Amino acid sequence: MGIFNAILGNASEAIIADLEKEFQPILVAGEHIEKGYKIIKDQFIFTNKRLILVEKQLVGSKAEYLSIPYKNINKFSKESAGLLDLDAELKIWVRGEAQPISKQFGKGGNNINEVYQILGAYVL
Repeated sequence: MGIFNAILGNASEAIIADLEKEFQPILVAGEHIEKGYKIIKDQFIFTNKRLILVEKQLVGSKAEYLSIPYKNINKFSKESAGLLDLDAELKIWVRGEAQPISKQFGKGGNNINEVYQILGAYVL
């Protein structure tokens, strides 16, 4: 189901050991990865200090890394999947930005609830 979700643009949980190897060069002292999710080639990584959003090009190896300290997250919401709408959606509002960051999650998993809990633990 993870490959199917990725093709549809839904988030699937990433393997922490793989993320630690990939992100080690940009993590600061005392920082570690809590959870990570992939949406096709894009990722969002939750560390104990910040949220890291990664946007990778579909072709090539260029990537943009956006770090958001948890203290800059004003609010967040989740919209659960419904009968006809098979996606759940997470929205994160960042101080200074008019529009929220939106990510789609598949109906089958609890990934959105895990992300919501991580955000709650660090933002509240």
